Amino acid sequence: MSNLGLYQKITTWAKKVGGPAYLILIIAFIGYIIGKGIEFLIKIIRKCSTKNIIYSKIYVVHSYGKSNEELDFNIGDKYRVLERDKDSVLIEKIGNTNNPYFVSAELLRSISDFV
Repeated sequence: MSNLGLYQKITTWAKKVGGPAYLILIIAFIGYIIGKGIEFLIKIIRKCSTKNIIYSKIYVVHSYGKSNEELDFNIGDKYRVLERDKDSVLIEKIGNTNNPYFVSAELLRSISDFV
């Protein structure tokens, strides 16, 4: 029985693959593949997150409305939702240089197809 333990196992593995340099290359390659796999999964998760899907939609105003902050919505205006917290919605009004605006979700529901 040997007291070398893990060192003996590593030496045996190195001999099986052709030497310590090849063992190091194999370990590095496996680490690279695992890292790229994790990176790929993170990208997929970010693309499929509900926040990106919901907030990338552009809404069109179908009836006139005016917010409490004196922001006018005319028929045909377009806006994108950036953030939402209960009844307060942060929007980007497309074509307006004074973005963003906080607007009531109730107002947006009444003047467009916002849900």
